[in-house]
Amino acid sequence: MSGNIKSSAAVKKALKKVACKETSALLKKFFKTDKGGYAENDIFIGVKVPVIRNVVATAELTLIEISDLLFSPVHEERIAALISLVSMFDKASDKDRKAIYTFYMSNLRFVNNWDLVDLSAPKISGMYLLDKDKSVLFKLAATELLWTRRVSIVSTFTFIKNGIFDVTLKLSEMLLSDKEDLMHKAVGWMLREVGKRDIRMLCAFLDRNISKIPRTALRYSIERFPQELRKHYLTI
Repeated sequence: MSGNIKSSAAVKKALKKVACKETSALLKKFFKTDKGGYAENDIFIGVKVPVIRNVVATAELTLIEISDLLFSPVHEERIAALISLVSMFDKASDKDRKAIYTFYMSNLRFVNNWDLVDLSAPKISGMYLLDKDKSVLFKLAATELLWTRRVSIVSTFTFIKNGIFDVTLKLSEMLLSDKEDLMHKAVGWMLREVGKRDIRMLCAFLDRNISKIPRTALRYSIERFPQELRKHYLTI
């Protein structure tokens, strides 16, 4: 897009301009917005993530403007908010990063779908907590809100990339009894990332917890295993 966007209203206007009814219908189905679905009643206007990124690529938004987007009932506007917040965090000083992290953690109720969690948690809470006390993640993991629990485990992706595996493993063990399939997938994903870097550590975790780990989490975690080793864990 040409020119710099400086307000949430301008972002909303730009998103509406590129919205597509056919894409909206596909996204509603994909994200399960029907009655009883995990995104029941979420509003999709029909803009894919690469297009949203293009809309906000040159945006110069304050935290107040980002707040307006994040508090929106429109899914794509919340995506735009979080993309902008991640960009702001990346460029911020240590002091400003603390304020952005605090804002993010105080408004997790609006980070309310797996895509919103996954694009923001590693890059904000994960990055901020990388060299700090991480006990807040265990508090998030104990909450009743699905998406907040997902933030807890997906935040650890940043730790894993930096060679810190113990937090992921402890949280994963805590979350093995979670009843939500989207949590089983998230836990399995993070365990797989640990295994890509230290397969022995992941095998030790699986050996300790094989009777408790949900099948979906197990399948995700061993995707990169050699065939025989994968078969071994699937047949235990």
